[in-house]
Amino acid sequence: MPPPRRIQPQLSKLVEKPPTGPNWVHEIKFDGFRMAARLNRGKVQLLTRSGLDWTDKYPATAAALAKLRVKSAYLDGELCGDREDGVTSFELMQQASDAGSGGLVYFAFDLLELDGEDISRLPLLERKGMREATARRAVRPPASTALKALSPSGPTAPISRATEARG
Repeated sequence: MPPPRRIQPQLSKLVEKPPTGPNWVHEIKFDGFRMAARLNRGKVQLLTRSGLDWTDKYPATAAALAKLRVKSAYLDGELCGDREDGVTSFELMQQASDAGSGGLVYFAFDLLELDGEDISRLPLLERKGMREATARRAVRPPASTALKALSPSGPTAPISRATEARG
């Protein structure tokens, strides 16, 4: 069964103070484009927050995601420019988009569907564990945009690297 065509992303809410306590998970705010990755039998679609298909803009990112060993999946993440110091940069993201080159990273922060099963109702930390396990099973592509899965406590090591280049 293929993943849903589109899942409306859950958006963050601006508050004066972050919530505290053991029932909250805090995540890094990256400086890039919110991007869903829809995988179905080796084919990948990169979808913007509004549902536009940007797969053709970022073919190396799509190729890196296609290396995940899944029949189908729906990931929620952020596509970012990645500076040498590891900090994300929207300027690098724009340069990569406008010029067609540059180091991009896809940060996957949620997994909503996996191999035909809607897992969106599972607890968040359980989905994050499944997402990390899925990322660890990836076939490493030969190239340098990193695909990173994020653990609840922060980023893990890059899963794959590919250089975005549009001709």
